[in-house]
Amino acid sequence: MIKVKKHGIILKKTHLSFEDDSVLNPAIFQEDNTLHMLYRAVRNGNYSTVGYCKLNGPLEVVERNDTPLLIPFSEEESNGVEDPRIVKIEGTFFITYTAYNGINALGALVTSTDLKTFERHGIIVPIFTFDEFKKLAECNNLINAKYFRHVRHFDHKKEIYLWDKDVVFFPRKIDGKFAFLHRIRPGIQLVMVEDLKELTKEFWNHYFLHFKKHIVMDPVGINHESGYLGAGAPPIETELGWLLIYHGVYDTSAGYIYSAAAALLDIDNPLKVIARLVDPLFIPKEEYELKGVVNNVVFPTGTALFDDTLYIYYGAADKCIAAASVSLKELLNELMLNKVTNESN
Repeated sequence: MIKVKKHGIILKKTHLSFEDDSVLNPAIFQEDNTLHMLYRAVRNGNYSTVGYCKLNGPLEVVERNDTPLLIPFSEEESNGVEDPRIVKIEGTFFITYTAYNGINALGALVTSTDLKTFERHGIIVPIFTFDEFKKLAECNNLINAKYFRHVRHFDHKKEIYLWDKDVVFFPRKIDGKFAFLHRIRPGIQLVMVEDLKELTKEFWNHYFLHFKKHIVMDPVGINHESGYLGAGAPPIETELGWLLIYHGVYDTSAGYIYSAAAALLDIDNPLKVIARLVDPLFIPKEEYELKGVVNNVVFPTGTALFDDTLYIYYGAADKCIAAASVSLKELLNELMLNKVTNESN
């Protein structure tokens, strides 16, 4: 049994206009004892920007900006930039987030060398309608039928695209390629390219034609992640493989419940799932996780490692930011007791 310690709320909303509604879903980059936290800051009216604060150690906030670090700059993100994640690859920070225009939610990227100036790369996931996706992906009849269930948004002013969120880069290249996870519901998929300029319409046409090959994990069974999944924090390189902390969702009579989950991916081929916890790593139990803007949510998006203690940072009920911790050794041991034998990738 894994012992998870919850440390409570570490960041709340303020009176500042850009974050007077809520703060949630933080990205974490660790430099020794210093943590850089980039978080989703929401103002009244559900308009999101990215805020910044600095921590000394895993829990002490020592610095916090009074203005956003990232704000919307294009039509694709006219209603907000949401849920950042961060890694550093070969000296450059890769910061992914969801660009939201009120209808479409699509993964986007900015890069930086100093977290002060940023180069915008725009949307890096496919810009496809659901029908375009379906025509290609349904060529493989082994795909989970949930991929073909779509909630259509009707808006006569904006093009409606397939939602593609939770874009998370691996913290280093794999076999000379950039690798990132993304989420087209209900599963988690993988992209590997030598150059991000390869992510063209033609690339995604081929990708969707062979979509099954790119799925890392789909929902399994009737459990905490039976509804859908999403990549959480950037994968952590360990001696046993890539440790992935992600979120699972299932539907109940009281609505969706979001929990934290864990899996282990092969170090050279992240499409191969080595192990996957049968039970959630932790679930909403505390008042600040059960009641908020969206009830019953723990949404992990960042981690930091201090000795053997892995700290997991998450949005709680879409209202505040909290932290939990677990022994990395215990977690890996538990995962190895839950090896996957039926994954086809």
